Amino acid sequence: MSDRRALLRTLPAIDRLLGSPLLVKLEQTQPHILIREAAQTIVDDLRRQILDEQATLPDLDLEAVARLVTKQVAEMARPSLRRVINVTGTLLHTNLGRAPLCSDALQAINAIARGYSNLEYDLEKGQRGKRFTHIEELICRLTGGEAATVVNNNAGAVMLALAALAGGRSALVSRGELIEIGGSFRIPDIMAASGVDLVEVGTTNKTHFKDYAEAINSEIALILKVHTSNYRILGFTEAVSGEELASLAHRHSMPVLEDLGSGLLIDLTPYGLPREPTVREVLKTGIDLVTFSGDKLLGGPQAGIIVGKRDVIDKLRKHPMARALRIDKLTLAALEATLRLYLDPQQALAQIPTLKMLALPASELQRRCDALLPKLTVSIGDAVDCTIIAATATVGGGALPLAELPGWVIALAPKTMSVNTLVTRLRHSQPPVIGRVQDNQFLIDPRTLNNDDEALLLQAMRQVLNQD
Repeated sequence: MSDRRALLRTLPAIDRLLGSPLLVKLEQTQPHILIREAAQTIVDDLRRQILDEQATLPDLDLEAVARLVTKQVAEMARPSLRRVINVTGTLLHTNLGRAPLCSDALQAINAIARGYSNLEYDLEKGQRGKRFTHIEELICRLTGGEAATVVNNNAGAVMLALAALAGGRSALVSRGELIEIGGSFRIPDIMAASGVDLVEVGTTNKTHFKDYAEAINSEIALILKVHTSNYRILGFTEAVSGEELASLAHRHSMPVLEDLGSGLLIDLTPYGLPREPTVREVLKTGIDLVTFSGDKLLGGPQAGIIVGKRDVIDKLRKHPMARALRIDKLTLAALEATLRLYLDPQQALAQIPTLKMLALPASELQRRCDALLPKLTVSIGDAVDCTIIAATATVGGGALPLAELPGWVIALAPKTMSVNTLVTRLRHSQPPVIGRVQDNQFLIDPRTLNNDDEALLLQAMRQVLNQD
């Protein structure tokens, strides 16, 4: 230990280290404060290694230490939020940012972000305008609603609607619809936060019309219907239709709010997906207000879209919470561009990434695997066994929970390392590659692999399999 302590005196001082040619050159591209912090971190790490009798003695040459500082600076300068390659086969992966945006949306964001815009300025009248007007007519045309508004996410949309329509009073909800989704979003908690008392009706698997009818009293201000988009109760079940709820509520001069969660604007059953009601179909039942997400099955940016009767929407716009939950100009630009594609459903299917991935047939996925496999083999040599196997993908994001998307994947079985080591190394590659493990194999699902990312995937595989 005494010899190791003696080595501490050979550690380069911070100022001497900063004066090394490598770090002096680095200051041309990186802030001095970042380089100094990195140098202090590296010197502290080296000191700990020296004092740890179990650790290998580090190289204390000035140039070697400066190289370590350079690597540390690169790590510190890298953005925390960054692009990843998704080969999990989960289309709306919540942890990976859900829906990738279409090119039209990206162009719209760029155009608006580069300068000023008429966000809240009426160009016709030359006076202050409202930001929701840029998108209201478009939403109504696509859904059949009388009026619409948009907030920052669907949880916010539900909170705003509850607070504006039933704040200080009570709302009826079926016990079978008291859902919880990711991030601990629970309907009872959202209602409480909105100042609305929850009145449960029916049972977990069966709720009848009479359960709602018998629960209505002077304190009830709203009926809330929640579409169970992230799970299903199967078997001995019964629920009350939107038509029946609307008829009952309107007899008592109260509105019905339906939270769709993942709202669909076009029918996807022709592509083998389970039947889900579209927003237009829900509004036709007489439901007064519908809320749904912009970044799930819609395939746009994170947003909460609210559409329905004009008098009901007006109450939401006047509520103080509306300003706190409003969307910014970049989200508005991306959402408008995405929604415009839906004016021609075939254009939407061709250009919106989420819809394209949902509609991909198994034969196309097999073709992609056949094309990728030889490239992968060349990149990684014989370090990994690669095979093409049948597998199913999932929609994710709390949407279409029973949907299984059949297809084909490439399964990797590494020979020189464990699958967990491969997963860890890929997660730390640049850019990170995120996949899934099944039967001790790493699966590459081409359904969620952007064509532009193929070269980066191959590069990452080469890097991680050539590490010592």
